Amino acid sequence: MLILVANLGSTSFKYRLFRMDGSGGEVVAKGGYERVSDYAGVIDDALATLQRDGVIASPDEIEAVGFKTVLGKDLSGCVIADQATIDALEGFAAVAPAHNPPYANGIRQFAKSLPKAKLVALFETAFYQWTREASYNYAIPKAWRDIGIRRYGFHGASHKFIAERSAELCGREDVAEIARRLYLDGPRPVSGKPFRVVSCHLGGSSSVTGILNGVSIGTSMGFSPQSGLPQNNRVGDLDSGAIPYAMRTLGISLDEAERQLTKESGLLGLSGVSNDIRDINEAAASGNPDARLAVDALVHSIRHWIGAFMLEMGGIDALVFTAGIGENGADTRAAVCAGLEGFGLHLDPAKNAACRATEADIATDPSAARVLVIPANEELVLAREVFRKLS
Repeated sequence: MLILVANLGSTSFKYRLFRMDGSGGEVVAKGGYERVSDYAGVIDDALATLQRDGVIASPDEIEAVGFKTVLGKDLSGCVIADQATIDALEGFAAVAPAHNPPYANGIRQFAKSLPKAKLVALFETAFYQWTREASYNYAIPKAWRDIGIRRYGFHGASHKFIAERSAELCGREDVAEIARRLYLDGPRPVSGKPFRVVSCHLGGSSSVTGILNGVSIGTSMGFSPQSGLPQNNRVGDLDSGAIPYAMRTLGISLDEAERQLTKESGLLGLSGVSNDIRDINEAAASGNPDARLAVDALVHSIRHWIGAFMLEMGGIDALVFTAGIGENGADTRAAVCAGLEGFGLHLDPAKNAACRATEADIATDPSAARVLVIPANEELVLAREVFRKLS
């Protein structure tokens, strides 16, 4: 089955074409466009390029298109991308303005450009469907909860891949199979000892998720992608009382407050240097105190959530780093793991320093808990789930 995975941003379109079968899949082509103003044009151009390059003889050979949708109003999981999906995306467009409108638009355009293909959406919230009510409910009036305000969680495809791959690397094939089939079968009990993982997706957008026996027990992100850890230029967690105070004191509107919290905050707001951790680390090494504060605040928040999930699960068997910072940031990994030997987690400094954007176990050999670096592979997760859904 040929499955096109579409990654749609507010001004970008990236794609990977997978050939999938029951034993796995492979990428046969990939491409992308930046500064997109006409989705119909770039989608048709991508299909024409695939045909011109001989990857496909006709666009009709593409049997399915998968969308890594973020947040739907009253809708989650892996679903056929139809009008109900578009309505769900548009229902929460104000909550995820950088993500939902492009995906709603993209689903419409692909329905026109590939009328014979099945369209499937895998919501980023899907991985958190089985968390306990106490972990996702805010202490707010019932009327607020009734309109959908709760902790949803994001980066679901990334954390699901970590649930699968970490279990494989630690010799827990029973848990890996539960994680692989989670969206089809739901959670299942394990016969052996529990397998406890904390997954750290650290990049321009970051989150930490606790995973018990292949299933999420909770995550740092909440109602919107603006919450949790400090993001590149998004605030992360913030006391709700700070917003009306800032509006009154600074004389700014709600729209301006929202703009500043989503465009000028996070690592950029703390450092005053950049929203790129590489630039911030360089400034911190040169003695910039605000840049050092940004680095320390990110590490503090990561450790805060790791500690919360370790306590919830009664320990940890694997700590996993993924995404751009997680895969490349040896200094960040070392700072996060500092002083955790009492929890059975011993980082090997040499292995950590040598690991960059490759899969590795960077714990010492005797460490009771493994420290893993696993490159993100959200597109593969999406292709697998589309294949399973249609099979």
